[in-house]
Amino acid sequence: MKTVLIFIVSIITVRTDTEWRLVGAPLLHVHPCNDTDDVNVSYEPGKPPEEENEYKLQISKAFPAQTVMVLKFDAEASISLADKSYARLSVDDNDDFNVRFFKSHEGITFNIKGPLNSHVVPYLTYLEINSANYCRNAKVGYLDQYIEGYKDHAETRKKLHDQSCGRRKIKYTELIVNGASTQPGDWPWHVAIYKLDRSIVKYICGGTLISKRFVLTAAHCTTVRGAPLLPEILSVVLGKYNLIGGDIDSDEREVHLIIVHEDFMAKNLNNDIALLKLKTEVSYNDYIQPACIWQASAYDRLPTNRVYGTVVGWGFDSTDHLSTQLRSATMPKVSESMCIKRNPVFYATVLNEKKFCAGLNNGTSACNGDSGGGFTVFVPDVPKDTSENATGAWYVRGVVSLSAKRSDAPVCDPYQYVVFTDVAKYNGWIRKHVDHQI
Repeated sequence: MKTVLIFIVSIITVRTDTEWRLVGAPLLHVHPCNDTDDVNVSYEPGKPPEEENEYKLQISKAFPAQTVMVLKFDAEASISLADKSYARLSVDDNDDFNVRFFKSHEGITFNIKGPLNSHVVPYLTYLEINSANYCRNAKVGYLDQYIEGYKDHAETRKKLHDQSCGRRKIKYTELIVNGASTQPGDWPWHVAIYKLDRSIVKYICGGTLISKRFVLTAAHCTTVRGAPLLPEILSVVLGKYNLIGGDIDSDEREVHLIIVHEDFMAKNLNNDIALLKLKTEVSYNDYIQPACIWQASAYDRLPTNRVYGTVVGWGFDSTDHLSTQLRSATMPKVSESMCIKRNPVFYATVLNEKKFCAGLNNGTSACNGDSGGGFTVFVPDVPKDTSENATGAWYVRGVVSLSAKRSDAPVCDPYQYVVFTDVAKYNGWIRKHVDHQI
């Protein structure tokens, strides 16, 4: 179906000492849903770079009280209601936006915005109203031509989301999960971060390789009392499997720059995310590969509505010592309410909209030494593919941040949930720094 773009000139007259002049830009209007004209996008071209991926989404229908609406987008989106007097907006565990009307109302308007400084426009891909789908085969991409620097961004985005990311080069017949051993090459994006401490080099955290120059990790791994460490006292070892001893094809890199989130709070570990820029580019091989950064569109390809991720690391085992070989644990992402019910005093204090919980509550968990590692999710190439031989890529959905400790020792309680920094909420921040540093 051909997309029709309609321009409506918004005219405002302004009087000066000598004349009246016209001010304003033509508004672009698009109906993004092929099966209805009740959904309309309004966009004003020519805005400043920090505002150019903003638009208004209007739905022209009569909504009775208790109407429930679900919206999905193909990229990270920030959404607000133009009028909060008749409906409430929330985000569920799958990062879908839910709207519930507590008063009847004629129509609704949303303010939509993509990640800051990313030049990425989030396009509506799904609209459900009272369990009925109102947006089949939604249009996307219709605003890209109006985004300043769109072509440049497309190149850097391609670098971050290249089809080769998140894919193993070595194939084994079976993966072992739930805290069991892995094999070399299973997790080629997982890295070990070391710190020089009084002439002794110590392993401190894990991290995830996301490009040839950048590692994603937790801010608390790279700071002291909230201040970044000196880059020269950190190093990153890639392709590592044995914590102590040799590996098949590991590679060490010095750190050139530590980028800690500007709003990181050491006290409560809010915004617990950081990037390490390596001094030299990494060479990819069978044991060193980058993971993909989470994208909102990945939800549509997951086999189930519940998100399962895998955490790997050399963290404390059942003997409260670091594991000598890389181990893995697969666990489900759980709702905030379920997490808080497990331990209200702890989780109600540390959780916010930029963190999430995951875990099994059965003794298998991320623990001391696993901080900074990724919560990676397998996304099949074919949507909903559940076959044993499904092909796909691994995406970083979270970063290991903290967990509740045992009452008898200052180590993690494996029967509690782990708290992760939500990478989906920081896509714009990651892209901004990686794009600018490439």
